[in-house]
Amino acid sequence: MPSSAEPFKPAQPPAQPSAQPSAQPSVQPSVQPSVQPSAQPSAESSAVPGPRTGPLTAPRTGSPSRPPRPGPAPWIAMYHSVGDCADDPYRVTVSPARLELQLRWLRGRGLRGVSVAELLAARARGAGRRLVGLTFDDGYADFVTDALPLLARWDCTATLFVLPGRLGGDNAWDPLGPRKPLLTADGIRRAARAGMEIGSHGLTHVDLTRADDTALHAETAGSRALLEELTGTAVTGFCYPYGTVDRRARDAVRAAGYAYACAIDPGGLSSPHVLPRVYVGQNDTAVRLLLKYRLHRLRRRPVAGLR
Repeated sequence: MPSSAEPFKPAQPPAQPSAQPSAQPSVQPSVQPSVQPSAQPSAESSAVPGPRTGPLTAPRTGSPSRPPRPGPAPWIAMYHSVGDCADDPYRVTVSPARLELQLRWLRGRGLRGVSVAELLAARARGAGRRLVGLTFDDGYADFVTDALPLLARWDCTATLFVLPGRLGGDNAWDPLGPRKPLLTADGIRRAARAGMEIGSHGLTHVDLTRADDTALHAETAGSRALLEELTGTAVTGFCYPYGTVDRRARDAVRAAGYAYACAIDPGGLSSPHVLPRVYVGQNDTAVRLLLKYRLHRLRRRPVAGLR
């Protein structure tokens, strides 16, 4: 905050010369020539220094740099589908009416939902206290029809994690529940044009902790290349399918060039490539959201590499 302003001081007029002549006669310059300094060095400056009697010390090179302290875990909400909740065995769907109430609650508390990239950029600048991350996994087609208008109405953005290997397909990885259509390439571009961040959810939605090296590379580096070609912009965010992650999967995501990655509960791992998230569902009313928001930092330990 700016410092308090000092009281205003009116400018003082310049001092006027005295009208009375000085009582002392003016001093005439001396007719004696000024004494020039000796050209000979002083005995002190010309003395040869003697041997050091104190202990020898190495020259100082500055104190060793310390790694930055971990920063508080950012509050990142995890959504999936927005639509009909009648048949929802995995509780991944919120109705449009519920999503609007949740966005209204955020804005009513002075908070604003943004993409993860925008949230982390604000944190890096030492800002972002009133920002929360909004993420939508899997890239369901209902994001464009039902979520996007509500986000625009409440002046929010989000990160949409999509599957470039299943464009226009459905949630075939879910054995139960209805088949939900996924976004096409045009739907993803439409979301990007509306100001949403597009991130990778892998290529085909597989558990990366069980993938072999070839599949792991395709799901991480391969999916990023496809999405960058599709959107024409850099893709910097990743989201682990099922939220499962281990060191090998995290290292593969980092090696693929992503700046961050979202998990759910990363366990003992801590870095911007395993960010924890908060599940938000149909039953999350204002009271439940308030509890989740306040308890988040108590439940989640600080994240290494974040401010």
